[in-house]
Amino acid sequence: MPFSVDKVDMPREKLAQKGAAALKDAELLAIILGTGYKGKNVLDLSKEILKNYPAPVLVSMSVSELQKIKGIGAAKASIIAASAELAVRGRAPNPSSIQKPTDLLPLAAEIRSKKKEHFVAFYLNARNEVIHREFVSIGTLSASLVHPREVFKSAIEHSAAGVIFTHNHPSNDPVPSDEDIKLTKRLVSAGLILGIEVLDHIIVTETDFTSMKGAGLM
Repeated sequence: MPFSVDKVDMPREKLAQKGAAALKDAELLAIILGTGYKGKNVLDLSKEILKNYPAPVLVSMSVSELQKIKGIGAAKASIIAASAELAVRGRAPNPSSIQKPTDLLPLAAEIRSKKKEHFVAFYLNARNEVIHREFVSIGTLSASLVHPREVFKSAIEHSAAGVIFTHNHPSNDPVPSDEDIKLTKRLVSAGLILGIEVLDHIIVTETDFTSMKGAGLM
């Protein structure tokens, strides 16, 4: 029988030779998943998954949500969720207590140069430590894309005491828009009803940022 190489071995070899930064999203996911299923190898499975669930969305999904994706069972869903959480903790300040806007900037680094707006929620415990991160929406920011119901559903699930929102401005202008201000006030009001404080909404660009709380806009 001729010798064959599992496609997951190719990303692993590339990782060993060039480092993780050289791998595409699908190659990284293939290594995490390890195997595909009958009729679909792991690399093709990874490409298919990421086509429907881009990396920022995938890593923000819960274990139960991940298991609904064909090819991802309980074990693989747990591995993805654990890998995503470990990555967040690895980028967090040590300790991961957020005391000022600049403490959060390292956690928002990956969205600062994105060409589309990414709205991210960071959920904190009573010690202001980040306990969960979630990509809420990708695309032009609007009240229809960022709904208090979805934002605070996750806050309740993770027993968060507070939440900090951040999103990027691809225009490289950190000044909050009227829509940013309107949406933030809506989220603050919803948080007050639920007893979950909106601590800040930080707008980031490649080179600058604006704390809406610091600017007196919330």
